[in-house]
Amino acid sequence: MVKLRSHKLKLGQTQRKILLLLAAGLGLSFSYSPSHYWKLTRAVAKEWKEINRRVLRGAIKRLYDSKLIDEKYHGDGTVSLTLLSDGKKIALRYSLDNIEINKPTRWDQKWRMIIFDIPEKQKKARDALRGHLKRMGCYEFQKSAFIHPFECQQQIDFLIEFYQIRKYVRYLTIEAVDNELELKNIFHLS
Repeated sequence: MVKLRSHKLKLGQTQRKILLLLAAGLGLSFSYSPSHYWKLTRAVAKEWKEINRRVLRGAIKRLYDSKLIDEKYHGDGTVSLTLLSDGKKIALRYSLDNIEINKPTRWDQKWRMIIFDIPEKQKKARDALRGHLKRMGCYEFQKSAFIHPFECQQQIDFLIEFYQIRKYVRYLTIEAVDNELELKNIFHLS
């Protein structure tokens, strides 16, 4: 859930994808490298095609009702979608280079485990995911299993969507780990 204006707003997968795709559109204007521009353009076009139209309309309506985007209808039948201030905050929060896990004031005594089995043909995505998990402070429990004490599902979902590896990655919330004392020391938990 994303905290917004003193209430919680739960964004569905399609809504998050719309915000991220709109944010990617903003990123096009800041891309100085032609190869980066075209890579981003192809990725955005592919993602738009994969969203079911009925689901898309419902997700856009909920984003509009939540005041995260604005719709503008044109005389030629087209619609422009624009990220509003709160929508930009949420989309930018998931900026790939700045993604991080927030530390709550109090630990809920649960562990978050990210496990994956990404095939060799997607080695770059696997290595990138592993690098992001390490940078975000996750502990490498095993070669393809990382653990963290704080809620991070939205951050993991963002990485999964960005690298298009949903079917290879699982996110678990667990209550007990046999080496919990060691993990508490690693994460400086009492």
